[in-house]
Amino acid sequence: MADDPEEGMLSWDESVFRNEHVFEIDYVPETFAHRESEMRSLKYALRPAARGSRPLNVIARGPPGTGKTTAVQKVFGELGAQTDVRTVRVNCQVDSTRYSVFSRIFEGIFEYEPPSSGISFKKLFRQITEKLVEEDEVLVVALDDVNYLFYEGEASDTLYSLLRAHEAHSGAKIGVIVVLGPEPRCHRGLGRPRPERLPPRRGVLPGVRPRGNRRHPPRTCRARFPRGRRLDRSPDEVAELTAESGDLRVGIDLLRRAGLNAEMRASRTVSLQDVEEAYEKSKYVHLSHSLQALSDSEIELLEVIAQHDGERAGDVYDAFHDQTGLGYTRYSEIINKLDQLDIIDATYTNVEGRGRSRQLSLRYEPDAVLNRLEGS
Repeated sequence: MADDPEEGMLSWDESVFRNEHVFEIDYVPETFAHRESEMRSLKYALRPAARGSRPLNVIARGPPGTGKTTAVQKVFGELGAQTDVRTVRVNCQVDSTRYSVFSRIFEGIFEYEPPSSGISFKKLFRQITEKLVEEDEVLVVALDDVNYLFYEGEASDTLYSLLRAHEAHSGAKIGVIVVLGPEPRCHRGLGRPRPERLPPRRGVLPGVRPRGNRRHPPRTCRARFPRGRRLDRSPDEVAELTAESGDLRVGIDLLRRAGLNAEMRASRTVSLQDVEEAYEKSKYVHLSHSLQALSDSEIELLEVIAQHDGERAGDVYDAFHDQTGLGYTRYSEIINKLDQLDIIDATYTNVEGRGRSRQLSLRYEPDAVLNRLEGS
């Protein structure tokens, strides 16, 4: 039938993928290639914990999608299987306050959630440290996407509490892995924790490299597509587009969408056209990920900026205040967060007769931002 929607696509039992599960966001590969030195650094820092001592603290820094979370999950898996060390990974995009971070730690130790109300942070903290001392256990906490604690002004108090837990309760042994992006400006929010309290061991995971110095994209593609599925120049194109975006998650999403495009046209070959069409959606992976962390007032301001793209900060504030009634202090805080998230550019420019003023511009097309806000 000419109007049959399945006409021209592969049947349900046919696929261009060898294993589509590897494209899922929570997939942890059995073989973690090209991160051997970073894994050794993590294991070096955590070895004292396996012997019952307080481990070294670590900063794992690198661009999005370079394997920071996967490295932590792999090492935590080994620790949990071979030792009695307690490990807790906290997603700071979801838990972005000190109280919520310690609630996740409480859940990881006691294996049930703390009461949603009626318990102070001081009591929550004391129950955690008392349990560790009572059981003579070492705890390692990974603060994943810790940037979000900085954006909310919660990083200083959270790190202070974790790093000085042994002072609050003698005998408490807690190590911290701080997982954050590449921007050094994130460190400005540390405030109270002085340099001697910061993690002493740092690891930097390199990002995506352009042609001539890439990390074997053809082999990566072969691991995802079966033998006999010809890829033409698609791996090279995927690598170039991923390097251009600076986020490996774009490349993973791009491979999946390109494969689905090929299946929809009943092809067993992923073509350049499949890749190029897929990129029109995959290039917004970082944007979609960042929008999930925004509050209602932050979304409202982003909508205003999309409607006033490229205008001065003062004019944008007037429109935002008229719409929400919020003051300039909150407005400035949101601007700084959106800038840190790389959703907008807030750059200072010279305005004749007015001195320096910030100009607010989206890093994406306004329609792309608004469409994703409507669908979120």
